[in-house]
Order: sequence, then C-alpha cells, then structure tokens
Amino acid sequence: MPTILVVDDDSRIVDLVQTHLNSQGYATVTASDGMDALEKLKKSSCDLAVIDVMMPFMDGFQLTKEIRKKYDLPILLLTAKDQIADKEAGYEAGTDDYLVKPFEPKELLFRIKALLRRYEIDDEPVLRIGNIIVNTKTFEVTVDQRSLFLPPKEFDLLVYLIQHKKQILSRDQLIEQVWGMDFEGDERTIDVHIKRLREHFKSLAPQVHIKTIRGIGYMMEEIE
Repeated sequence: MPTILVVDDDSRIVDLVQTHLNSQGYATVTASDGMDALEKLKKSSCDLAVIDVMMPFMDGFQLTKEIRKKYDLPILLLTAKDQIADKEAGYEAGTDDYLVKPFEPKELLFRIKALLRRYEIDDEPVLRIGNIIVNTKTFEVTVDQRSLFLPPKEFDLLVYLIQHKKQILSRDQLIEQVWGMDFEGDERTIDVHIKRLREHFKSLAPQVHIKTIRGIGYMMEEIE
C-alpha cells in the first residue's frame, strides 16, 4: 500500500488522520512541523503528503515549496481557513488539493485516493495469501498454477479482503469500498459474494479462510 506523510503540529489531528489511513491499509509517516517533515522525507519514501497550513517554524505553504524542489509526490493541504486568498497561496506553492478543517475523514480518504490515481500510484499489482496469487493488473487469480477468472465484484472483494487480511471488516465498509457509496442494495449482497468466494477456494486453498465475525462482518486469514 502507498505510504502517506502526515504533517501537523496538532497531535490530535495527526492521530485522527493516521487512524483513518491505517484503517484503510495505508502506511503512515508523521511529523509535527515542516522541518521534521523534511527530515522524515530523507529517511522514508512517501507517496503522498497531507500537510497542515498553520504550523510553527515553517508553514504548510513553505513546506510545499520545499517538497516540490526535491520530490514528485501529490500534496493535500489542510487549513482552518476557507478563503480564496489562502487557496490561491496553496496552489501557487504547488499543492494538488485543499481541504478545510473541520473535515469528514471519509472526504479526506476520497481525495487521497483521487490524488493517488492521478499520479498513477497504485498498490502492488500482485497479492498473495496462502497458495492464492492475485494479479490486479490482469485480473487473474492463480491457485497452484491453476487460473481462475472471477466476476468483477467477486474479484474486487477478494482483492480488498487480501489487502486487509487479518483485519475485521464490517459489511458497511465492504459495501462502501467494493460497491461504492451509491450502492442501493443491502448487506445480503456481501453475504452472497462471500459465499461464492468460499466455494471457489474451499478445496483449492483450504488454508485460506474468510471468517465470519458475528454481528460485524468478515475477516480473511491464513491458517498455518
């Protein structure tokens, strides 16, 4: 998964953003100010930066300019101000997007995903769990050199489960991530697709389980 740099002098905001990013499988690197962020970038390879505007020593505009000198990664600025002048300053500094505080975590995640797509930063194309290999570029699923071609939503669901293996995923989360916010069906759709995936791999990959978490949803795990 992509690694995201989170820069804010407010530890509560850092914790909030980091928690939501980690819940979606993103790796995170955090910094408390601009100077700290530049030091972290020297040591860690980051794919995107979420930067607060109002920080001591070096504000978000200055940090954005410094990042642009050496790194090619999308930048999203966070600010408490909703003024045209501030947005203009942000875009002139080189930011790709702008989000005003207070913000909904879901909106932050949507914007991050859009920026990663724009920069063509994607997850690893090949995923593995047990003897199951999934190629997200060719949409091919291989089990012990036997190829399977799943229907699109079954494939997307499998990918998301593998990307978040050993994590408990609610039905609402699966619907939102696989079917989208505009999905008009119900939770039974998830259950049907989970049942089909279990049927596909029951005999081919018996060590890979999609575990039902009663009252919540599902979790994919590998039984050793």
